[in-house]
Amino acid sequence: MTTRPLKENNGNPRVITILLACLVGFISGEVLATIFTSILNSTLHFPGGLSTLVKTAKPPYWFTLCGLLGLWCGFAATVLYAKLSAGLSLPKSLFTLKASDAIYVFIGVATQLLIDAAYWPFHFKNMNKPVDHIFGSVHGSMFVLLAFLTTFAAPLIEEILFRGVVFRSLDAPFSNMSKKFGSFAAMALSAFIFAIAHAELLQFAGLFALGIVLSYIVKKTKRLAPSILAHMSFNAVALIALLLQRTGH
Repeated sequence: MTTRPLKENNGNPRVITILLACLVGFISGEVLATIFTSILNSTLHFPGGLSTLVKTAKPPYWFTLCGLLGLWCGFAATVLYAKLSAGLSLPKSLFTLKASDAIYVFIGVATQLLIDAAYWPFHFKNMNKPVDHIFGSVHGSMFVLLAFLTTFAAPLIEEILFRGVVFRSLDAPFSNMSKKFGSFAAMALSAFIFAIAHAELLQFAGLFALGIVLSYIVKKTKRLAPSILAHMSFNAVALIALLLQRTGH
């Protein structure tokens, strides 16, 4: 895993600039999502208008698509900034896939099941709220499209940003400060950013734990492909649970 020096001319770590870029990218993505939604709503005329649409528990598919598209545009801009302006390299070796990486599919499944088991004793309500919000009123071809986007596209994009950019940009300077604890601090901070970016308070602990696991995978393998596979299988478990619920199993 190779990075170019993450230093500003004045000696301050460029990692600060990258983290600020992540914040700007996230806010920009939310703004774009709102713009896309407003444009579509002006044509489709959701009952009650935009204010009702934002608050509804089961929005139409196009609302979710606008949200994903806007957010991913912001994420993509952050990745490009980190690569072109902030000096963080994204070598092709990061995306190398090996046959032995199949084990990370099982690790993703196991992580989802362990997190679910950790939540189970508390009997929290609305644990499925994020999934229901995306798929609640969606059926047929649009369900298949959203299933693909959330199970395959979202993990790919999120891993490039949160592990490929955020974790790796933190790991280099933190490890220089402390060889023993630097990487663990980078894992924790990147996992915190990953969890808080999802804006789901109840799921925060589980997302934080997932972020730790995925960052550790990247640190261990020095590649993103394994963490992408683990993230995909993690999301796939939630989708399968939803399908089983819909079919009455």
